[in-house]
Amino acid sequence: MLVNHVQTSLPLSKSPPSPAEKLEQAFLEEMLKYCGPKSMNGAFGGGVGEDQFSSFLTQEYAAVLAGQIDLGLAERMEIK
Repeated sequence: MLVNHVQTSLPLSKSPPSPAEKLEQAFLEEMLKYCGPKSMNGAFGGGVGEDQFSSFLTQEYAAVLAGQIDLGLAERMEIK
């Protein structure tokens, strides 16, 4: 059986994000806080640990989204 390599993370040689990309990431992070995945209750909930570390997951979701889509904030703000 032939198994192809699957890239599981972003390349490490990527340049640091520009101020516009950081702004888009912060915007997406705030949006995901309110409309993103919510913690589960009951036996399958993460409890206190999930409450403590869910912000890190939201931040990573926002970083991936900001890298995949362009909201056009840099053009609107004329950041150079």
